[in-house]
Amino acid sequence: MTFPSATDDDVDEATTASSATPLVDPFDGFFKRNPQWSPPEGGLLDITNARQWFASMESVSNRDLYSYQQPLNHRTGARVLVDGRVMLMMSAYDYAGLLGHPLIEEAAHEALRLYGTGAGGVRLLTGTLEIHRQLEDEIAAFKGTQAALTFSSGYMATLGLIPALLGTGDRMIVDEKAHRSILDACRLAGVKWTRFRHNDPEHLRYKLERGAGYRRTLVVVEGIYSMDGDVCPLPEIIELKNRYGAFLMVDEAHSFGALGATGRGVHEHYGLDAESVDVWMGSLSKAIPANGGFVAGTKELVMYLQHAAAPFMFSAALCPAATAAASQALRVLKAEPERLVKLRHNAKRLRSGLTELGYDTGASSTC
Repeated sequence: MTFPSATDDDVDEATTASSATPLVDPFDGFFKRNPQWSPPEGGLLDITNARQWFASMESVSNRDLYSYQQPLNHRTGARVLVDGRVMLMMSAYDYAGLLGHPLIEEAAHEALRLYGTGAGGVRLLTGTLEIHRQLEDEIAAFKGTQAALTFSSGYMATLGLIPALLGTGDRMIVDEKAHRSILDACRLAGVKWTRFRHNDPEHLRYKLERGAGYRRTLVVVEGIYSMDGDVCPLPEIIELKNRYGAFLMVDEAHSFGALGATGRGVHEHYGLDAESVDVWMGSLSKAIPANGGFVAGTKELVMYLQHAAAPFMFSAALCPAATAAASQALRVLKAEPERLVKLRHNAKRLRSGLTELGYDTGASSTC
């Protein structure tokens, strides 16, 4: 579960755009009714996983239950246009209501004019633009770290970071509700990994005590867990990682730009120094209305990752428009703190309303 959008504006120009379009059922899905969803025998997809997947697709599509991949006809926001019908959006990333902000769009347009549609290379060689360095400096200043490094996505940031730092002699202890990208990175690195019960410092302590034979241990948690809306108990986790000589990575995909008095994340939420965490990782596509991901930490960490993280070295650099949009979004957050006040108000209102209707919102404190 994610934050509700911080904007509750009435239907905008999407209403006008839809007025001449006949009302249709918006949930026809990307997959239409098809009685023969099955991979051809002997072909590339004649494998167990594909056969199981196609069997599931046949079942849900033929009962009109496939509701994913609904294409929007207009920009996302509090209300969206789907198949000519205006609908309330309850699951978009736009936590602070920054999509469509005129200053952010102006910055993206200017970057497009100055730099074009792409950076023309990978960052290590010919793809580094002045605005990439500018964004990284702004992220580091916003987080309170020495330096930061951007990637083409948050997923790629994780896949680059963990294999660059850990190997077969190390281990990772990961919150059981951590993002799929972290587990994929573990497999890529060949590192031993285990899970601890969600937001349970005592179970983490149990795991940390059984670390004989490993060279180093990295604990991984998230700032806000997107499916549950709860916040990690960061002070207790920092105390444990210090006690047992471990390292700590915090994934702030959903808390960067949204949590804390000024949106700086989970350390600000608890009043902690950012340097009490070894590695910060985050996304530029959630509260920040752009694309990309980042790693933040010491200058030495960033310098090393520039030459050791494969996605940084072998993926095209973040496109100029997204880079400029992310930078401007950070400035807007600092200039318009009332957006975060409204975000928290909306989240509290949603939880209260759902509770009054009899729904269990679990441990959520952010949505």
